Amino acid sequence: MNHLQSSFTLPCGAILKNRLAKAPMTERMSNSAYEPTPEHEHLYTLWSQTGAGLLITGNVMIDRDHMESAGNVFLGDVAMIPKLKKWTAAGTIHGNHLWAQISHSGRQTNRFVNPHPKAPSAVKLNKLFLFGTPKAMREVDIQEVISGFRLASKIAKVSGFTGIQIHAAHGYLLSQFLSPRTNHRTDHWGGSLENRSRLLMRIVHECREEVGAAFPISVKLNSSDFQRGGFTEADSLEVVKKLSDAGIDLIEISGGTYEKATFFLGDEEKVKKESTKKREAYFLDFAKQVRQISQVPLMITGGFRSFDFSNEVLANRECDLIGMGRPFISNIDSIQRFLAGEVKYLYSPPIRTGFKAFEDAAEAGFYARQLIKLAEGKGLQKNLNPIACSMFIVKHEFTKAKEKNNIKISSI
Repeated sequence: MNHLQSSFTLPCGAILKNRLAKAPMTERMSNSAYEPTPEHEHLYTLWSQTGAGLLITGNVMIDRDHMESAGNVFLGDVAMIPKLKKWTAAGTIHGNHLWAQISHSGRQTNRFVNPHPKAPSAVKLNKLFLFGTPKAMREVDIQEVISGFRLASKIAKVSGFTGIQIHAAHGYLLSQFLSPRTNHRTDHWGGSLENRSRLLMRIVHECREEVGAAFPISVKLNSSDFQRGGFTEADSLEVVKKLSDAGIDLIEISGGTYEKATFFLGDEEKVKKESTKKREAYFLDFAKQVRQISQVPLMITGGFRSFDFSNEVLANRECDLIGMGRPFISNIDSIQRFLAGEVKYLYSPPIRTGFKAFEDAAEAGFYARQLIKLAEGKGLQKNLNPIACSMFIVKHEFTKAKEKNNIKISSI
């Protein structure tokens, strides 16, 4: 049986036509007003045509001063709803779901966007000299974040997105609050896990109240930060229990931060093991632990490449959705046949410079460039120089940030 092609009903009642999901990948191509562009429409038309049951956008941000990329779309201005509707119409033409991944980057806001972003605590991120020292958030700042997520969920629903994903992984703001490595607060937003998870849970509650019971809400959550003193697997399991009680529809499991890019390169120790090589996916061992404590549907992203293994994992109910990112760029013309079982393996070439400190930047830069080429209607260019790719994001962010102007925001 081809389990990849079987439909799946979420707790809220929404039905996904199959079990393959295009995982979030930052698009970096908004216009000077942080709006979606014709390139977004073209790219998501291509992805809808792959036949995947679910497409999740890259970071769509709730705060213009805290963009993960200067090319992100901002989801806090009702004036851009007509352009958002063009994007969602293009991205759902083949009966698939399209969810907006709503996020706030906190200290992972690059210095070209904001040299002193707000974060739980003033803990600087040291990566490619790209990030400034953050300011610890005040209570009023935290309340603005809660309101921003709620407004973003409302705009997403009105604009035609069929669900949302709240980004609480990969070291962005909600992940920063969850981690004792980046959250040194002594008030009711820090300290115990109960306090560190308070912001995420409050946002889930506010978004559910805003969009209603029948609209899918997902959370992307780290299994671990993979860093000493960070968010642990034990922490993550406790947060999973809280999310289960809150009635969300899907948890996407990932891991790592900008400082430890496990979500991109995998857990180095586990990848070296023969058992992990055979098992492909990075986070399945943790998924087993999640299954023991929660029945919330699970999406696993990271490492899946073969049809037979993906089908086996679904057959064994180790997860409910298979998430893939890079294959939707490097293998976009093969996804439809992969779903049908006609293509057995999707090979995405690793991009390596030979310098450990630059490997994740090279990988990210290579696929960022290819994604933009797809959106512009150009073919893939697979012989890009890895060193040049490692510098692409820094150059791109500087250029995009220079394009931005002060734009008046309309209230809802």
